[in-house]
Amino acid sequence: MSLMRSFLLLLSLAASLLAAPALAQSDPEALRPLINDLAKGKYSETEKQIGALVATGDPQVAPALEALSNGDLYVRKADGEVFITRKAGKNFALIDPLTMETTGEAAKGEIDKIKVNNKLRRVIRSALGSLTLMAPDPKVRMAAAEAVFKAKDPDSIEALDAAIAAETDDGVRKVMEEARAAAVLNSEMDEAAKLQAVSTLGTMGNRDALSLLIAVQSSSEGALREAATTEITKIEKSIAAWDAAQNVWYGLSLGSVLLLAAIGLAITFGVMGVINMAHGEMVMIGAYVTFVVQEFIRSSAPGLFDYSLFIALPLAFLTSGLVGVAIERGVIRWLYGRPLETLLATWGISLVLQQAVRSIFGPTNREVGNPDWMSGAFEIGQMTITYNRMWIIVFAMLVFAGLMLVLKKTPFGLYTRAVTQNRRMAASMGIRTPWIDALTFGLGSGIAGIAGVALSQIDNVSPNLGQGYIIDSFMVVVFGGVGNLWGTLVGAMTLGVVNKFLEPYAGAVLGKIFVLIFIILFIQKRPRGLFALKGRAVEA
Repeated sequence: MSLMRSFLLLLSLAASLLAAPALAQSDPEALRPLINDLAKGKYSETEKQIGALVATGDPQVAPALEALSNGDLYVRKADGEVFITRKAGKNFALIDPLTMETTGEAAKGEIDKIKVNNKLRRVIRSALGSLTLMAPDPKVRMAAAEAVFKAKDPDSIEALDAAIAAETDDGVRKVMEEARAAAVLNSEMDEAAKLQAVSTLGTMGNRDALSLLIAVQSSSEGALREAATTEITKIEKSIAAWDAAQNVWYGLSLGSVLLLAAIGLAITFGVMGVINMAHGEMVMIGAYVTFVVQEFIRSSAPGLFDYSLFIALPLAFLTSGLVGVAIERGVIRWLYGRPLETLLATWGISLVLQQAVRSIFGPTNREVGNPDWMSGAFEIGQMTITYNRMWIIVFAMLVFAGLMLVLKKTPFGLYTRAVTQNRRMAASMGIRTPWIDALTFGLGSGIAGIAGVALSQIDNVSPNLGQGYIIDSFMVVVFGGVGNLWGTLVGAMTLGVVNKFLEPYAGAVLGKIFVLIFIILFIQKRPRGLFALKGRAVEA
């Protein structure tokens, strides 16, 4: 980096900050000659013209600079006018770089591309950041400071100093100070300034700061190297703690998925003692109901797409619940007390349901979209929280609470709990246990259906969707305690967190094997799970 280049760009940036208020409402036509000058001369001349554009302080020049960096800025040979271009068939659409209006088209031979190199791209990136450091909108200033941080251009230090002095938002000022620290470490400033920059990046405490400090550590000596080493140690400890917290979050999100998939199974297995291998297909049916609902909304009422999940939930519950009742009344009721035959029959039903879905919807994955309120993410410290996972955790807790209310506060819940604890005594008290079996199976299948609605937001919707959760669901139910919903909750969250902590060391498959071995050993010690149901059960 030449001394002359640094001086010129610093002068331009300083001038931009002073001139910005006065030129905020400048005439586009006054800027047009400066835009056109970008096509004149070599790279060094282009660099000077970039500085001149920044010196105007006018945000209207930003699209032209961005297009130049992306390789989309062209000059028309006939008159030397500069345009942003977009491909339009065999020709190029010509867009005015100041008004952003399309002014016509040109053939490839009528225009020339304004070329840039990597050095110019860095200058443009720094210039764009500096141009918006004094913008009225705090979000724009924040984005500008982040761009300057990535550029690490020493030429932006003067602009950053002025912006920091004028900044009123503490959050934006902090990012600006971090950007300045990154630029200082990439400059020829004295050791004292660099020591202060190292301290600033140490308080930043993320991976971006860590990479910068590692570079300082490897290229410096003496006090600067020691300071960088100290801050690196602090950041590494902080990152390790945040990584652990991130794994806990991933574990809880996985646990909520397992809870949704297993909670219906916990009811049917606990009440009826039936090993239902078709339970995963109830989850699959719920996911495909969501797909059908979204396809109907896309074609008939696109404005309702954000409400598609709320429409799909009751439909998925009813569809999966009715299928569950039909399976219980048509097949399972004839096989009570014959566990092997029941297992084989439900496994056969699962294959039939999978093939039926393949015949109707095809074997390929189907797209289920995320509503706007389930899209995106936000950060807490060094953790990234996605909205879809967060809402699934909330949804799982709501389903759990709703099911607990049904079982604790309704006559059906009372009858179900009576049959769970002692079927013969419940029958002798006049409870129609066959109908309780059917309704319970339908309830468990319906909950599996609404689990499919949630899973459609984070997993592929395919005929094999349910197969990926059936074994894990059984492990959750057995580990937590057969028929105990609180045990299912604790079991799901425990297994979810344990899986996520094992994955980095053992891999996903081997981690699940370790979990399975643990559960087998655990069941040897506590055959009835963590929270065994208490009651005067009559053993047959």
